[in-house]
Amino acid sequence: MLKHEALTQKLIGLFYDVYNELGHGFLESVYEEAFVVALRSEGIEVVQQQPIPVYFREVRVGHFFADLVVNNFVVLELKAARTLDRAHEAQLLHYLRATEMEIGLLFNFGDRPQFKRLLFDNSRKKIRGNPCESVAN
Repeated sequence: MLKHEALTQKLIGLFYDVYNELGHGFLESVYEEAFVVALRSEGIEVVQQQPIPVYFREVRVGHFFADLVVNNFVVLELKAARTLDRAHEAQLLHYLRATEMEIGLLFNFGDRPQFKRLLFDNSRKKIRGNPCESVAN
């Protein structure tokens, strides 16, 4: 059994729905908006551009933004690149490392659809601060 398997399978299906309808060639922001429409039409809770703080020695030193956070426990990172590479995976792993979220899906709306499912168990990381804390604080 995979963590959150039913939800992640649903998300992967919606990714293919969006890809099949739009194809490739649009900006990442277009795919993000289309994915949000697809998610919300299925009654799935989604937050766009979720701020995630970065800490060093218990001091917040920066932040980054996850493209989409689903049901407050799955991070979706969207790409519109020729192909996925290790840097894309590393970016998603950093998001998972900095939060209590353990599952991330990396979706690429490139020449051909691609996805990767990444896991970073909370037992392997030290969580600092609130994972959904606003960077304005």
